[in-house]
Amino acid sequence: MTREAYHKALQELEDELLNMGEMAINAIKGSVESLKKRDIEASKEIIKNDLLINKKRFEIEERCLLLIATQQPMAVDLRTIAAILSIITDIERIADHAEGIAKINVMIGKEQLVKPLIDVPKMADKGLLMLDRCLKAFITRDADTARAICDEDNEVDSLYDHIYRELLFLMIENPKIIEGATYLIWVAHNLERIADRVTNIAERVVFMVTGRMEEINVSKY
Repeated sequence: MTREAYHKALQELEDELLNMGEMAINAIKGSVESLKKRDIEASKEIIKNDLLINKKRFEIEERCLLLIATQQPMAVDLRTIAAILSIITDIERIADHAEGIAKINVMIGKEQLVKPLIDVPKMADKGLLMLDRCLKAFITRDADTARAICDEDNEVDSLYDHIYRELLFLMIENPKIIEGATYLIWVAHNLERIADRVTNIAERVVFMVTGRMEEINVSKY
């Protein structure tokens, strides 16, 4: 493989990563939207499409390993490939959380939600914004933005804590809604985990740019 072909292969890997990221973003948007609209069929479609995201991850992984084996990349290029291998794993997990929300919607079925969705969409929007900016930071090699994104995870955690407390209070007030409220807690938990995965991606961006492994937003608990 010529150097030109090698760098083209690296660029194609980055493009495929972005494509996979867009698939995950669409899955998150769709899962929350189908929950709001009580659209069971849309949720089933998201569940089915998760297999495509898994397939994309394996394809990228194989291409990364082939490039390492045949071209023996060094320094920055090796960090880039290592970062891609880690990031696609987190993107695949993010898509799994979106699938989880879709499955919850299917489990709820035709039942009405126990309360209007207010903070859940806020959590989703924040997580989506973090993921989109993180992918852009990957492309632009922007370690400062990646670090800032890690700090924003606290906002998502605060929203999750608020939703959890609110639903717990509603369950205490009315035990008949325990099952329905539990479903919404599961939804919020999936969204909280999505933001955690985004911070993992941001840390890999920092590693790729600086060569330093850092745990940036250390848990306070």
